[in-house]
Parts: sequence; C-alpha cells; structure tokens
Amino acid sequence: MSEHQRAVDWEAVAGAGAQFAFVRIGNRGATEGKLDVDEFFFQNVDGATRAGVPLSAYFFSQSVNEDEAREEAAFAIEQLRVAMEQGASFQFVAYDHEPVDIEGARANDLPAERFAANARAFCDAVAEAGFEPMVYGNQSDLGRLTVEERRAWPLWLAEYGVEAPTAPYAFALWQYTNKGTVPGIDTDADLNIWFETR
Repeated sequence: MSEHQRAVDWEAVAGAGAQFAFVRIGNRGATEGKLDVDEFFFQNVDGATRAGVPLSAYFFSQSVNEDEAREEAAFAIEQLRVAMEQGASFQFVAYDHEPVDIEGARANDLPAERFAANARAFCDAVAEAGFEPMVYGNQSDLGRLTVEERRAWPLWLAEYGVEAPTAPYAFALWQYTNKGTVPGIDTDADLNIWFETR
C-alpha cells in the first residue's frame, strides 16, 4: 500500500481476509533525489495496526551509490521508529529499487555491481538497526545480486501474468499481480503470496 491507493479502509481489508500488508515508507525522487515520506504511510500504519493486519514496510529507492542507500535506510528507520512509538510493529523492511519511466531518471541502468552494493548497504543498515531486511524486484532485478546476496536476505519476487513463478531463485514472497481487487481499496492493488518466513 502506498499513496497511490489513497485512503484505505483497513477494517474492510482485514475483513476480506488479508493476512499481511506491506506499506511504503517513502521514496527518493527519480530526478532530483529528494527523500520523501509516503503521504499515507502513517495513516496506513495506524489503520492496519488498528485492524490487526500484520505489517511489513518497504522503501522505494533511487540510490545511485552506497552512501545514498545508507541515507535511505536511515530515513526509513527514522519513520519506522516514529510509527513504533505510536504502537506499530514491522516484520520486514524491504529494499525496492526499480528503473522508472521518467525522463532524466538518475538511477536507471545501474551496473549490476552497483545495484548489488546499494542493496547490501541498505540491508546492512536496516539489520544493524534491528529490523529484518528483504529485497524486492523482478527476475532481472534480483538477477543482479550475487548468489550469496540472494541467500543472505529473503527475496520478494514481482512476476505478473503467469500461473506460477518462473524465477530460478528461492524467494519468500511472490507479487503475482498489480491489478488486484480488495474490499476497502478503491484502486488496483498489488497482491502477494507469502511462502515462508524466518
């Protein structure tokens, strides 16, 4: 869930049987690189917590180097701690770095080594702060990590339009559509199956 879904009726979401949700903490701007909190992050956290929906969170990265990835992690952790002071808890914190279709996007086409180093910097910082890191991506994104890195953190695979995931990786979550329908959400929603936790 993110500001793209606008206001969510979390009681209806819980009533529909949602077993977990990921809420976007924020993002780095694709062109200017500014860090922003998702407009609905705290509202989503409060609503999901009150409705009893277990939460994890993600940050939409546009980091171009490890320093920026660590800055993103620190920014995300700051928001998470504010939410936790208000009674929330989070199981995982996911790193989501994708190319964006925006002219002048600063972080598109990173070399695999840079992408992997940024993911490692973010995940290490998250782990050091006491949270459980995770990495989100499609087959191409996750294929830019080393074998060791794909084993180090739970993976969250996005793959749409298939009856079963085809990625040759061990992953914990499968996001199988970005056009799902959920009571309480007025827009399309990303739907996921969680295969394992640790």
